[in-house]
Amino acid sequence: MLTLLKIRNLALVDELVWELGPGLVSVTGETGAGKSVIVGALKLVLGGRAEKSLIRTGEDTCTVEAVFELRDPVEIDAILTEGGLAPAEDAQLIIRRSIGTTTNRQFVNDSPVTLALLKRLGEHLVDLHGPHDHQSLLSTDRQLAMLDAYAGAEKSHAGYRELHRAWRAKAAELDAVRHAEHASEQELELLRHQVREIDDANLTASDETDLEERWRRATNATRLVDAAAAAAAALAGEDGVLSRLTELQRHVRDLEKLDPAIRDRMAPLETACVELQDLESTLADYAEELDTDPAAAAALEERMNLIESLKRKYGPSLADVRARRNAAAARLDTIENRGEKIAALEGELAAARAALDAAAKSLTASRRKAAPRLAKEIAGQLKDLGFKQSAFEVALVSLSEPAPQGLESVEFQFGPNPGEPMLPLRQIASSGEISRVMLAIKSALAEQDATPLMVFDEIDANVGGEVAKAVGLKMASLGTRHQVVAITHFPQVAASATEHFVVEKEVAGGRTRSRLFRVHGESRIGELVRMLGGGGAQARAMAAALLDGAE
Repeated sequence: MLTLLKIRNLALVDELVWELGPGLVSVTGETGAGKSVIVGALKLVLGGRAEKSLIRTGEDTCTVEAVFELRDPVEIDAILTEGGLAPAEDAQLIIRRSIGTTTNRQFVNDSPVTLALLKRLGEHLVDLHGPHDHQSLLSTDRQLAMLDAYAGAEKSHAGYRELHRAWRAKAAELDAVRHAEHASEQELELLRHQVREIDDANLTASDETDLEERWRRATNATRLVDAAAAAAAALAGEDGVLSRLTELQRHVRDLEKLDPAIRDRMAPLETACVELQDLESTLADYAEELDTDPAAAAALEERMNLIESLKRKYGPSLADVRARRNAAAARLDTIENRGEKIAALEGELAAARAALDAAAKSLTASRRKAAPRLAKEIAGQLKDLGFKQSAFEVALVSLSEPAPQGLESVEFQFGPNPGEPMLPLRQIASSGEISRVMLAIKSALAEQDATPLMVFDEIDANVGGEVAKAVGLKMASLGTRHQVVAITHFPQVAASATEHFVVEKEVAGGRTRSRLFRVHGESRIGELVRMLGGGGAQARAMAAALLDGAE
């Protein structure tokens, strides 16, 4: 669960530290007090878009830090490991986001991370719903995912998708081979020429490594021999360096006879003489190794020209040339042996379809068994939320061909009024109705939903009275399985919470700021009285009754 949220210099908040516990946590306050800042901070933690306008006026950066205690860190640790981070220590995850005027940064357990990784973590940590966040609920793909979760068929669906991809890939491969029958004779001849030309070149590893060096040395062999001979002569000629050094050695020996102590200081001379003699031998050997045969140089030049020609035709490197050869050979093999390939691929396609059909049949059976149970569960939740005579159905529509999601599509249908036909959820116009339907579905799927924190941002808008009370009780019930944060204007919802926090604006030092504080006892009753819209003993008694009823 979320145990701590720190906000600094975000909108009207200069500094806020929020510690919260399990169950249903309500957040209330006057319109414009800054309740939306809480939601905005959570969205930043989840990897949401960061606008510079969020930074408090007069400041350079704003920061948000959230601390999550993980009951089961397996999935989170897998994401962290995949992102090159260490697993969560002591099952604790600390996410920090810094928004600046020039740069934005994000950290997980003090390690810098990408925004993409932050979003992946957020998907597993928080499920956030606002007044308009029910759009995902209207997606038939999302509805199918909910049904699969309820049916315990998520792994079956994942396995089916893999089989569907394999089946489509095999069908595309077979289609490509069949269309190869229309290859022209010109294309066949071109493919044969490409394979033959590259094969005839007999490319070797040395063509890429030292061919150019050998060619350059062969074409300059005469000049290299002359230069080596001149260098050797400078060393060992009649007036060369070695001859002069011999004379130098005689003078040094005379010095050593007169002063033996100088012998160690003259040792480098002996070393220099030996090294220069070795150098002279090396130059002589190098000159002998040089091949001055014009025919050999011409052969190397011809090889160079061939390699460069292949590169110009088939790619900037020899690796590209080989890849072109292999592609041409594969295409040629497909065309020339298409009969055998078609027969083999048809068998493989039939096997892939049989495996797909078996998986689809099993998946369909799970869905058809679970659909009426899920519909009944949601209908029961809806009755608790004020739809006493409503109907709900999870309708499955069979498809003529296997689709990526299976052999059927799904449509959640709702009839709030008896005697009227049920309609798809997307055709429900009332935001109050769709918000309650969303809460009913979330409640029905509470056991299957692994997201630890649910945030409801004023989804109780456009409801009131007993319905608002039912919404509060339903959120409290969700709070027994998840941590739930409800940002609300309704006292019935706030009274159902385990903890109640208030956001208010104040002016200090000529600046407006938002602050958040916990209320309990008399201060909580006072906040509920404000929400009820009036003071006096009657409003206070009503607020106390709401709290007593919730307890």
